[in-house]
Amino acid sequence: MNVGAQRTLALSWLLLIHQIPAKPAYLRVKIWRRLQGIGAVAVKNAVHALPMGEGTQEDFEWLLREIVEGGGEAFLCETRLIDALTDEQVQKLFDEARDADYAEIVKETRSLIKSLRPKMKTDAVNDLRAQAARLRKRLADIASIDFFGVIGRVTAESGLAELEARLTEDEPVANKAKVDPKAGSLGTLRGRTWVTRQGVHVDRIASAWLIRKFIDPDARFKFVMGKGYRPDEGELRFDMFQAEFTHEGDKCTFEVLLDRVARSDVAKSDEGKNVGGKSDPALRAIAEIIHDIDLRDSKYARDEAVGIRTLIDGIALTTSDDLERLARGAEVFNNLYEVFSKKRQ
Repeated sequence: MNVGAQRTLALSWLLLIHQIPAKPAYLRVKIWRRLQGIGAVAVKNAVHALPMGEGTQEDFEWLLREIVEGGGEAFLCETRLIDALTDEQVQKLFDEARDADYAEIVKETRSLIKSLRPKMKTDAVNDLRAQAARLRKRLADIASIDFFGVIGRVTAESGLAELEARLTEDEPVANKAKVDPKAGSLGTLRGRTWVTRQGVHVDRIASAWLIRKFIDPDARFKFVMGKGYRPDEGELRFDMFQAEFTHEGDKCTFEVLLDRVARSDVAKSDEGKNVGGKSDPALRAIAEIIHDIDLRDSKYARDEAVGIRTLIDGIALTTSDDLERLARGAEVFNNLYEVFSKKRQ
């Protein structure tokens, strides 16, 4: 999650309580669109909520200012729900809204996939690519306000990735790294530059740790905008669009990389110790924690997930330097791996 949503603080909500004048009429439409755009939900008439978190207070403050400047009245408060309306009920409102948004993406994506035909004209293909690009932007916008990580995102991401792949499958890709993600040897992964999106968070931080500790201790990392990036010779992409290693089905990138380690002939840690991917309980436990944090589906219900999420959030809040985030995150996962390794002894 890091797929892109803002970090939320559980059980704490922001409420924007407002009164908008009947005229000018466009003001009501403008405010309604702004509320939709920032992901707010109505809990009562003229009362909208957002989870307390980074950016959400600023979003409401700007909206409050627009309402007042338009001749309306509004005030903003932070609250905890005690009776009548529960946290679970409010979260359900957010989840239902985002699931509906993702469902629209899925519907439009499937329609475009059905329209694909063999040997389509260049203009027709370019038009479909433009539509796919608009869907990708909409998906990113929805993900940014998906505060609780609903499962509908996985289906939307998967469908859109299929559409994009089919629209580019006949397009030559110059200088693409020659690597089979399902091959059995780690040799082809060593001596590479690993490329991922800027603003690394838990899945990318953990994946980078796994790469340096068990695949290539001398691995180099490069951070880019993400969308549309074409790899240079010797580069491998992870946890980004069209990456060699990224989410597959309900697996996060760390799990996909770990599966690759498990299939390797011999994987060694940076201390030279043999490890066995899936057969290493310590790595598998870390994979389950990363999955629960990144996908937010509580598949493994790991108790450690809350604490690790807090540590990674703290790192992200105190530095924007991606290399520093990787270095500090490596300390977290080295300690975690040591703890789990001792438990199995």
